[in-house]
Amino acid sequence: MYTLLLAIIYLVFISLGLPDSLLGSAWPTMRVAFDMPLSSAGIISMIIAGGTICSSLASERLIRRFTTRWVTVISVFLTAIALSGFSLATRFWMLCLWAIPYGLGAGCIDSAMNNYVALHYRSRHMSWLHCFWGVGTIISPYIMSWCITHTRWNDGYRAVSFLQFGIAAVLLLTLPIWKIHAEGGSESSGEAPLGVRGALKIQGAPTLFAGFFAYCAGEATAMLWASSYLVGTRGMAEDRAAACGALFFIGITAGRFAAGFIADRLGDRRMIRLGAAVAAMGIICMALPVQAEFPALAGLVIFGLGCAPVYPSIIHATPANFGARNSQAIIGMQMASAYVGSTFMPPLFGLIANRAGLAWMPLFLAVFLVLMITMIERTFRTVASRKP
Repeated sequence: MYTLLLAIIYLVFISLGLPDSLLGSAWPTMRVAFDMPLSSAGIISMIIAGGTICSSLASERLIRRFTTRWVTVISVFLTAIALSGFSLATRFWMLCLWAIPYGLGAGCIDSAMNNYVALHYRSRHMSWLHCFWGVGTIISPYIMSWCITHTRWNDGYRAVSFLQFGIAAVLLLTLPIWKIHAEGGSESSGEAPLGVRGALKIQGAPTLFAGFFAYCAGEATAMLWASSYLVGTRGMAEDRAAACGALFFIGITAGRFAAGFIADRLGDRRMIRLGAAVAAMGIICMALPVQAEFPALAGLVIFGLGCAPVYPSIIHATPANFGARNSQAIIGMQMASAYVGSTFMPPLFGLIANRAGLAWMPLFLAVFLVLMITMIERTFRTVASRKP
């Protein structure tokens, strides 16, 4: 039963990753269909991320009331419905409307599952959990690329929505299995919720939130603009760029799979440092001033490899750094901070790209990489200084 529950949790994270790479891979085609400028993808991503911010901040209260398992089931159904809406959209405002339930569902899944695994499983399982998020992000661009080539972009969203409904049904049928873990942390605490103000008052938490903001700003920018970057700077065909945009996700998925074998031995802090160094090498490859496709493609893979251990290591360290009782509130705030970065930074780069060109993306990523490692190191130092 323990192994079966772990497999179900991994399946949940596949469902979380499936929609995340769809917009970036489809937008070069979608924007033509809707007669919208390049930067309009940022509006949709802002709305999605805005929904995740709201649901992440509410996750502590929702999980206390409904438990992790029910919040997860309902959230997966919500994202499946939203993706069906995307497939039926005929106007840009319809995409914006359906982005709301998608964002609300994604935020709850992210916060609930990350805290659950951080409390009940070892570091390697956190890495592999996010590896399966990467599996979802790899699958969907290839689905979209096939649909753009053979049918329409709408069918790509429709196919992924069917996968989401299937995963939601599996979750609903296996609800009793979740009882093998005794409730703990914020689910079973009789105390009042920590809340946003309480989380911000904890020493080390504000810099943690800033570091998570920076990391997800860079990750989301690469996720959304990779295909457009290849079209705009390397002259790649749109259908091929849609598939090659998955290289970042291949890197991050392979990296998280490999990280699972060394995470327990190296520890969370060393994994974060290692990831930052590799991500820097990927940015350098992307920035090389050559017309050949290979350095940019290799750079996307290497940047993904570097990003791989950062997110799961930061999350897994949360209960140890701030206590199991506070972990759901802290992780909810981390998710909200992450999605603030996801909300505002990719659209900001879209505006920069409209004026200065897509070639500035490597520098944009480098700024946030430096900010991320600076803030996370300060967090670990602060936490270490207040421990006896």
